[in-house]
Amino acid sequence: MVFAPDTEVALRTVVNLINTAVNGREGLASVTDLDSFLDAEGFSGSRSRDAAELESVLKLRRELSAVWTADEDAAVATVNRLLRDANALPQLMKHDGWDWHLHATAPEAPLADRMSTEAAMALADVIRSKEMDRLRICESEDCDAAVLDLSRNRSKRYCDTGNCANRAHVAAYRARQAAAG
Repeated sequence: MVFAPDTEVALRTVVNLINTAVNGREGLASVTDLDSFLDAEGFSGSRSRDAAELESVLKLRRELSAVWTADEDAAVATVNRLLRDANALPQLMKHDGWDWHLHATAPEAPLADRMSTEAAMALADVIRSKEMDRLRICESEDCDAAVLDLSRNRSKRYCDTGNCANRAHVAAYRARQAAAG
């Protein structure tokens, strides 16, 4: 484990949020899509379930996508702004089967504030641990999905959105076969 469990969960949620808009597809086209995403991520708290809430999450997705490929200084500026804008006040919480972990907003706070704060707190851990190189973009030529590399040897190269790794391995195998034959 590279980070605390709640940090890893938050980072995976960031990756999954960013990857709802990769390779020309839109995975959050409606409030229903947002509901499904939040259910899959186990995201709790209050919801307005309206177009404004969806738009605020889409805006957050754009901001987090930019952080994923930003240099450290730009990432710090965005993380600090996200925390400031949400009036973050970190506190230890225990709920829904989770042991003690950090929350920095109230459960009643707007969804985008809660999501941005969780993302910013996780990214703060990444930045202060000097682990920005674990935030990558898929190496497949036809994919622009975000990749979170939590492997010990920092070897993850492909996303989890499709079968990019499998396609790359098959292409490499075929190239070796063609060169040998």
